[in-house]
Amino acid sequence: MIKVGIINVTGYIGMEIARLLYGHPGVKLTSVTGRSAAGQKLGQFLPHLAAIDLTIEEELGSVDLAFSALPHKNSATACAAVLERGIKVIDVSADFRLKDASQYRTWYEHEHPAPKLLKEVVYGLVELNRKHIAASRLVANPGCYPTGAILALAPAVKAGIIEPDIIVDSKSGVSGAGRALSLKTHFAEVDENVFAYSIEGHRHLPEIVQGLTALNSKWSLSVTFVPHLIPMNRGILSTCYAKLADASFDKKKVVDIYKEFYKGERFVKVVDAPPQTKQTLGTNFCFIYPTVDTRTGRLIVVSCIDNLIKGGAGQAVQSMNLMLGFPEATALESLAIYP
Repeated sequence: MIKVGIINVTGYIGMEIARLLYGHPGVKLTSVTGRSAAGQKLGQFLPHLAAIDLTIEEELGSVDLAFSALPHKNSATACAAVLERGIKVIDVSADFRLKDASQYRTWYEHEHPAPKLLKEVVYGLVELNRKHIAASRLVANPGCYPTGAILALAPAVKAGIIEPDIIVDSKSGVSGAGRALSLKTHFAEVDENVFAYSIEGHRHLPEIVQGLTALNSKWSLSVTFVPHLIPMNRGILSTCYAKLADASFDKKKVVDIYKEFYKGERFVKVVDAPPQTKQTLGTNFCFIYPTVDTRTGRLIVVSCIDNLIKGGAGQAVQSMNLMLGFPEATALESLAIYP
C-alpha cells in the first residue's frame, strides 16, 4: 500500500479527498494535518470520517504523495517543503495554476512564494494533460469554475470552429466558497437568493483563458466570465456562448466534434439533453451539452460538475492515480446521489 497524506484535512476539499481515499484499494491515508484541530482524532473533529482511524497532526508524516489543501498564499510554501523531502505533491489551492508569476501577483495580490517551481508544475486537468500529469512530481489541481468552463469549450477551441470572443456564465453552490465564515454565505443571505459576484474580474478568469489558449495558441482570446452564487450546497452549471466561425455548422456537426474529442473518456460525457447539477452530485463526472442557436449562429455549451469532486477532490485523486500508476478511475466510480 502506498502511503498518502493530506495537508489541511479540515476544509471541504481536504475532507472529500479523505473520503475518496478511504475506498481506494492501492493507497492508505496515513497522515493528515490541520493546525486548528491538531491532536484530535479525525473522527472527533469530522464525525462523518470516523471510520478513518487517524489523529490530526501539526506536520505531515512520512508519505509517498501528499495533497495540499491549504489556502492560496500558504500552500505553495508547504508544497515546496514537501517536494524537498522527495514527496510528490498535488496542490488543490490556486498557487500553481497560473504559469506566470506576475499574473498570480495581479489576481491574488501576493508575490508568488515559490516562482521557480512554476516551470515544472503540470496543470491537472486530466482529460487534456494526462501524459504530463503521469510523469510529474507537482500537479496544480484546477479550480472548480475553470474545470467546467474549459471542458465545455475545449473541443470547439481546439477545432477552431468558434470566434475567440467567449462568454462563460456559471452558477455555483455555496460550498465553493469554503468553510471560512463570511456574510455572503450566511444562510439568511443565500437562501431564496441568487446573485452575481466578481463581475469586474474573478480570480478564475485568467486560469480559464490560460487553459483555452493552450489549446489554440494562434488565438487572442477575449473571455467574459460571470459567476453566480446559488442557494444549494454543491454543483456548478456553466453556460458558455461563442459565435460560430462558419455559419454552415449545425448542431450535428458540433456534437460530432465533441463526441470525437471526448471519445473514450470515463468522466466526461456528451449528453443528449441539457444536464442538471443533481445528475453529477457526488461524482467525478462532467456532463456536457453542446448545441447551436441557428438564429444567431452561436454555439451554446452547458456543462455540469460537482464543484467538490470533479471540480476538486475527485480530479485530484484522478491525477494521483496517474502519478502512482493506478487505473485512472480507481475509487472514483460512484454514481450520482439523487435526488
